[in-house]
Amino acid sequence: MQSLMDTVVDRPHHMPSRGRLIDRFHAAMALYRSRARLAELEPHMLQDIGIDRGTADKEAARPIWDAPAGVMR
Repeated sequence: MQSLMDTVVDRPHHMPSRGRLIDRFHAAMALYRSRARLAELEPHMLQDIGIDRGTADKEAARPIWDAPAGVMR
């Protein structure tokens, strides 16, 4: 079902609204920053959260579109 605004701007109902796109962009940037910070953690900090350097580096190297379920929704 299309909303009145979608009809007025002739946007198909399956396209996300501008607000949703901005929300997804902010979520993507937060994920990017989180992974960058993870890569910078010192070994004793990684030990505190229960992961090793290899796991942290692997997570930090993941592309932005490879997000956990629910992060980019």
